[in-house]
Amino acid sequence: MPGKQSEDGVMEGAAVEDGGDEGLGGLTVEELEQGQETALALEDMMALSAQTLVRTEVGQLYQEVRPLGQGRFGRVLLVTHRQKGTPLALKQLPKTSTSLRSFLYEFCVGLSLGTHPAIVAAYGIGIESANSYSFLTEPVLHGDLITFIQPKVGLPQPAVQRCAAQLASALEHIHSHGLVYRDLKPENVLVCDPDCHRVKLTDFGHTRPRGTLLRLTGPPIPYTAPELCAPPPFPEGLPIQPALDAWALGVLVFCLLTGYFPWDQPLVEADPFFEDFLIWQASGQPQDRPQPWYGLSPAADTLLWGLLDPHPRKRNPVSSIKGYLGQPWKQREGEAEELAKDLGEDGLGDHGAAKGEQPACR
Repeated sequence: MPGKQSEDGVMEGAAVEDGGDEGLGGLTVEELEQGQETALALEDMMALSAQTLVRTEVGQLYQEVRPLGQGRFGRVLLVTHRQKGTPLALKQLPKTSTSLRSFLYEFCVGLSLGTHPAIVAAYGIGIESANSYSFLTEPVLHGDLITFIQPKVGLPQPAVQRCAAQLASALEHIHSHGLVYRDLKPENVLVCDPDCHRVKLTDFGHTRPRGTLLRLTGPPIPYTAPELCAPPPFPEGLPIQPALDAWALGVLVFCLLTGYFPWDQPLVEADPFFEDFLIWQASGQPQDRPQPWYGLSPAADTLLWGLLDPHPRKRNPVSSIKGYLGQPWKQREGEAEELAKDLGEDGLGDHGAAKGEQPACR
């Protein structure tokens, strides 16, 4: 997809060409070949799906029950099949803002991932109506994860670990198919029950084959990995790797534990919270934690240091979550209070006192 700018402010190009280790952008030959094979397989699936679209108005086949979600580029509805009564989720994308190719791409990525307990199951039914494109998935009825995160508090620790384990497994599955998810955030995690025992990843419009060239053209957000913010190693952009998803998973785990973003932008010159984190991480001294981190346990420090390594080739994979399950990720209440007292009456002390309020997750 050369020269295409996606909706999230990232310029996309074709997968990097083979030209020695430097030309591979840090990818191995096997990694590059897997990404290219995935891209070709998706093209074939898109061509077939374009021929098998059901061309009808949605209302002729399905009865709308209620909205399940609304985004900038489309909406998700709970519907029932008019004849069978089967409940389904229908994602509807208006033609005014969605090309046929973009629709087919998202539709086919979901299908290509097959079945996984922490990924929303896609059904092979695509619909073209006069004004929209639609496809069907399993319904998940308790909303997205952002509505469960209490600002400045987060989620209970057991729920954080359950969510983290399931999302890491879903991302591993995506990576095993030669893809990088690229859009991990609470709004794209659907919740199956009120206590967050089961969650499912959804929305694959930004998922791309490993090795696709990306260049950030808009402002970064907390989930944006720092390698996308720096001048790219190639004029065409950065060949993407699963390390982008590991970074986003680290930020998400921090948000679930605290109810805060760790920073607004992963840029030293623009965000003092990010600068403090890098200084702390480089020191190797967990006890000298910056203010936003002092409610977390040493195990959480080590986990997040690995996922949030600023160097993508040194960054731990998403599977590293498994080694920390069952360990405490938050300090006990008394320990956190004692540390806050040591830092000063306001919990900030001299370190970070003039930096303003930490941004809440919503």
